[in-house]
Amino acid sequence: MTLPTAPFPSATLRLLHALSWALIFPSYWLLDRLAAAFLATSRERRRRSAPAALAAALTAPLYLLLALAALPLAAVGFAVWAPLQGARRPLVHAHRPGAAPGGEWRPQGRSYCFCTANLCLLPDAAARLGNLSDARGRAREAGRRIRGGASRPQIRIYVDSPTNTSISAASFSSLVQPPGARRASSPTPTPSPSPPPDGEAEPGGGAPDDDGADDRLPPSGVRISVSAPDDDAAAADDPAPEPDDLAASRESLSNHAGRLRRPPARGPAPARRRHADDPFDREVSAFFPANLDFLCLQEAFEPRAAAALRRQILRYFPHVLGDVGRAGWAEGCRAGFKLLNSGLVLASRYPVLEAQFRCYPNGRGEDGLAAKGALFVKVQLGTSLQEQRIVGYLACTHLHAIEGDSSVRCEQLDLLLRWGGEFRRATSQPPGAAANPAAPPAANPAAPPAANPAARGPDLVAFDVVLGDLNFDNCSPEDKLEQQHLLFTHYRDPCRLGPGEDKAWALGTLLDPRGLYDEEVSSPESLQKVLENEEARKEYLLYPSSAKAPPNQKGPIRGNGRRVDYILYSEEGLQADWKVEVEEFSFITQLAGLTDHLPVAMRLAVSTGEEEP
Repeated sequence: MTLPTAPFPSATLRLLHALSWALIFPSYWLLDRLAAAFLATSRERRRRSAPAALAAALTAPLYLLLALAALPLAAVGFAVWAPLQGARRPLVHAHRPGAAPGGEWRPQGRSYCFCTANLCLLPDAAARLGNLSDARGRAREAGRRIRGGASRPQIRIYVDSPTNTSISAASFSSLVQPPGARRASSPTPTPSPSPPPDGEAEPGGGAPDDDGADDRLPPSGVRISVSAPDDDAAAADDPAPEPDDLAASRESLSNHAGRLRRPPARGPAPARRRHADDPFDREVSAFFPANLDFLCLQEAFEPRAAAALRRQILRYFPHVLGDVGRAGWAEGCRAGFKLLNSGLVLASRYPVLEAQFRCYPNGRGEDGLAAKGALFVKVQLGTSLQEQRIVGYLACTHLHAIEGDSSVRCEQLDLLLRWGGEFRRATSQPPGAAANPAAPPAANPAAPPAANPAARGPDLVAFDVVLGDLNFDNCSPEDKLEQQHLLFTHYRDPCRLGPGEDKAWALGTLLDPRGLYDEEVSSPESLQKVLENEEARKEYLLYPSSAKAPPNQKGPIRGNGRRVDYILYSEEGLQADWKVEVEEFSFITQLAGLTDHLPVAMRLAVSTGEEEP
């Protein structure tokens, strides 16, 4: 299939859509301003003086009158806008010019980093119910932070200790090495980083010609090294870091170097390193992973905010799928008229070969106003020595949110599994199949038969990953049906021990909206400190309503909050001799103050069992 690059197939339809939205927008904006006068966020209430509050109350009637006056224009615009949604394409593929089609596949395997985040980019009137506002401003800042975190240099922090042989997770750096290889407990030589522009000091305080160590640290066996990305082919596709990205990198090093010297704020921090039952690193990180490969975002509903977000992340990711799902009477959505699309955005550093969106047909209540569904994507990761394509499958989804509707979510999980299987079968390429029209054309038509897509054999599947906001957690008694769903027999959850029980280090991903702007959690670093402390995080995470002990009864809280954001991976359907395993798992605080969800990230290693030629 050829991925569409515009929401409508013709310029005429695009013009009609722009005109209809121009008629709707005045009422839309005025109603948002009216809501802001009565639904101030906690930060606005703290900053608002008495005269400002009085002015807001006096302007509210004016906003109401203007909104009523603009309603006839909005009705005309809506009469044009609604039918146009039937002609709208289900997704739009934005591709940064100059991005290469993929890197060289290493026979021994590679590792890939996945991240999911719910950004809560709703229309202002709805966002304020969750103590959030200014969707466009938050979208731009969230995109900037994602880009700055993912494009910073790789940072490895080594701690020489007889009892700790792991790498500090403060940077959640990209570690591409053969799976199973032991990580060094002492510093190892690394390539010297490129000198920073204009003679600036190296990140971490080292001189441009030193080995990357932070000279300010005491002689305690702690050493920081900065190196270029391991994945040279993928890194070559990325634009050069911008000044604000470099500043974020320097801030990352200095902040975390200081944290190594400081004791935790209150009480001991939970264990964050490798153990026998968890053969991978896990952490709470103040930054998005360096060299992030795939990003799944939810609730990018507000059109202007979603466009601002896509522009930001497209500066790092060469491929972005947005405008996913249709509003109006969307095909396949028998639940009624949709005012919003799916809110899904998927970004990839690797070429997208195929993509398909399917809308869940059973949404109801206020949640049924959005065309929630699942986005299935096939990406090309490289080419084998036998000229076979190495591919990966991703599913990005956002399930029904209303509490108590377990049957609705279970039905959506059934559809997710069924649709995913259908997508993989439909996009698989058996030997002798015709070339995929979405695949890059052959550079030389007279190439040997091995280079011919029809003769190169079936695609080799490296991974199958599901990401998104599933709107249930693994510890709430009310979510028992979802916890026992068949999904968890086909896909593995790194944070889960079994139905109703998470691993001790797993954290909830829902923040209490009332405390989003408290000074104690107002920055990524401060939120990180709070979440690393078992007692402090109880004040800022949401817990299942029935999991807390009654006020007059002492008892433990089950789990560490409501973990509704998931990254799952499957070991089924891969090549017979290939293996996938988790290298790192992270809860990310870099979006502190911008959303009430914690992003989560996972690095997955894929090994083929082959040896280097």
